[in-house]
Amino acid sequence: MNFAGANILSVDQFERADIEQIFAVADRMEPFAKRRMVTRVLEGAILGNMFFEPSTRTRVSFGCAFNLLGGEVRETTGFKSSAIAKGESLYDTARVLSGYSDVICMRHPQSGSVSEFAAASRVPVINGGDGANEHPSQALLDLYTILKEVGGRGGSIDGLRIAMIGDLKFGRTVHSLARLLRLFDNLHIVLVSPEELAMPEVYVEALREAGHKVEVSTELMSSIAHVDIVYSTRIQEERFASQEEADLYRGRFRLNQEIYTKFCEPNTVIMHPLPRDSREGANELDNDLNQNPNLAIFRQADNGVLVRMALFALILGVVDQVEQSAREVNWYHRRS
Repeated sequence: MNFAGANILSVDQFERADIEQIFAVADRMEPFAKRRMVTRVLEGAILGNMFFEPSTRTRVSFGCAFNLLGGEVRETTGFKSSAIAKGESLYDTARVLSGYSDVICMRHPQSGSVSEFAAASRVPVINGGDGANEHPSQALLDLYTILKEVGGRGGSIDGLRIAMIGDLKFGRTVHSLARLLRLFDNLHIVLVSPEELAMPEVYVEALREAGHKVEVSTELMSSIAHVDIVYSTRIQEERFASQEEADLYRGRFRLNQEIYTKFCEPNTVIMHPLPRDSREGANELDNDLNQNPNLAIFRQADNGVLVRMALFALILGVVDQVEQSAREVNWYHRRS
């Protein structure tokens, strides 16, 4: 695809070559993301960060990624702080705020809302999550993490064995990741959830049509025994009609060190899009996994900055200029 000036609304936009291009640019962003080097390639550019649902990692990492390229960030968080609370349409909001920005990242609770906004915007728009629909940049960083984790051991995404666990009905991260995985070869995918929260059939069939082996299960232990990646998700309580309904499923698929040691292969990588629900009764990834070297959730979060920097550089057409304005940092830093 031609990234310059493009909206990023769905992973369906990407071919495998596009993903490889994004990842190649992301690799180049590491010295800047690790704050070993500084670049001002987007100096003067403005990111409009519009988040109408709660967010920590996505909102902050998009802003961080833009700042690290030298740009500035303006934020709107929540409906109450927006003119939408006064009845303004997405069309009018898009027309106005795209006049103040060079690129916009948007999260909204309604499926399809970001595409509607993008249709009226005068600048590129990135989907930061639209309801239970998609989260394309999260899927990209998840896939980038998978490549880094298994690639470091001589593995590949082709031939990958992965178990996706938890709320697969409402979890937009697994929806987008499943769509990306279609582009690779010979995968074995196990979908583990309560029957009521199963992966929508459209995603299951798409994976099977792409030639992948897909199993559907309600049992955790047997499903994680022979996989390269365990990808756990929280119950998406904000998508349920009531808290009581969400609580029916909370804590159904808990992974702790004892279960990991007993059932997983020694190098099985543990992933989670975060936040993990650490409240009593939930705890889908127990804190006793924190010292497990195969727990990749924080490396996964760090990778979000790299991938989002790459998207900005590609969309705004500055990939070939990043190193031209680079210099070493002039402050103390120590990062692991």
